[in-house]
Amino acid sequence: MKIDAHQHFWKYSRAAYDWISDDMTALQKDFLPEDLQPLLAANGFEGSIAVQACQTIEETEWLLALAEWSEFIQGVVGWVDLCSPELPSQLDSLARHRSLVGVRHVVQAEPDDEFLLRGDFQRGIARLADYNLAYDLLIYPRHLPVAVKLAQQFPQQRFVLDHIAKPGIADRLMDPWAPAIRELAQCQNVCCKLSGMVTEARRKQWASADFRPYLDVVFEAFGPQRLMIGSDWPVCTLSASYAGTIAIVNDYIRQFPEEQQAQIQGRNCASFYGLK
Repeated sequence: MKIDAHQHFWKYSRAAYDWISDDMTALQKDFLPEDLQPLLAANGFEGSIAVQACQTIEETEWLLALAEWSEFIQGVVGWVDLCSPELPSQLDSLARHRSLVGVRHVVQAEPDDEFLLRGDFQRGIARLADYNLAYDLLIYPRHLPVAVKLAQQFPQQRFVLDHIAKPGIADRLMDPWAPAIRELAQCQNVCCKLSGMVTEARRKQWASADFRPYLDVVFEAFGPQRLMIGSDWPVCTLSASYAGTIAIVNDYIRQFPEEQQAQIQGRNCASFYGLK
């Protein structure tokens, strides 16, 4: 099965999705499973992972409800308050849903660059193994050294880096991102999503060659066995079509054997998230 490892749904409201700024007007509307399904089919995908885009329990419950009746939503990465004393009851309630495969916090928006090392946050991370849940790392390059410490402190916890940590592709910046990525990849409990790159490039003015140096680094660091393709739809549409976004990775991996291509296009995602 080919799986888009990272996409979003929402019923848009300015209050709930305040990160969608006025220079992102194309995203200021609803995006639902019936909008994504034809795009998946046209690009050879049979499933997807729906990822939280709003830090509320209500959105997570809504995503889980969508997964109940949608045949292609293979799993949900939701949000819980990992710092809350109410976390156990939140996890007890949400983990009853077979579709909950992981959680995420928007760490990139936290004012504290060492948020991942907070005691209350780490107590929350320690709870995830009891529910067999993965954790998605949504961070910027400056957070990578802290992410290394987190992964080292929880060697049994499965982590996946979203959007290759959003390097400065538009400005062709490689440092300090590249050495920090290599250090994070030394943690064998960390995988990486090949997603979110088009919106870090020159929007709608990029060329495929812009991404090659960054893909070279993550493939060298993680290897094909710990990488998974993701669209970041509908956010990707700010800079590219769905097909154009997916083609960046698919074109790059043609240099690899078919078995490794299949890993990147779905098998790694299914294994990482424990999809049934």
